[in-house]
Amino acid sequence: MSPEKFFRALADETRLRCVVLIQQQGELCVCELSYALNLAQPKISRHLATLKATKILQDRREGLWIFYNLHSELPSWLIKVLQETVAGIQESTPFRMDKKNLALMPNRPGTRCVLS
Repeated sequence: MSPEKFFRALADETRLRCVVLIQQQGELCVCELSYALNLAQPKISRHLATLKATKILQDRREGLWIFYNLHSELPSWLIKVLQETVAGIQESTPFRMDKKNLALMPNRPGTRCVLS
């Protein structure tokens, strides 16, 4: 992946927030991201599709839910950039609130998603 594609994909706030949460938490479903970011599922899905197309994320379907994780073939330099970025911004707004919202989400997958 070219640096231009990578940084262009993360230049959008919603996409960056999704990637930060996934970097912090590991695999997350669309409903978790929608709840944490307090955004509509179609908007989250549209941004996740962009991240998947650029091969920053990959998905896995389980029943009705689609789970997203960092792409298993991300180059090591991209992983380092993500790790440093998350370390530097995780306590600032809106990233701190996204993590807090996710922690407060009732019925997270494994039980039953509240959004689909």
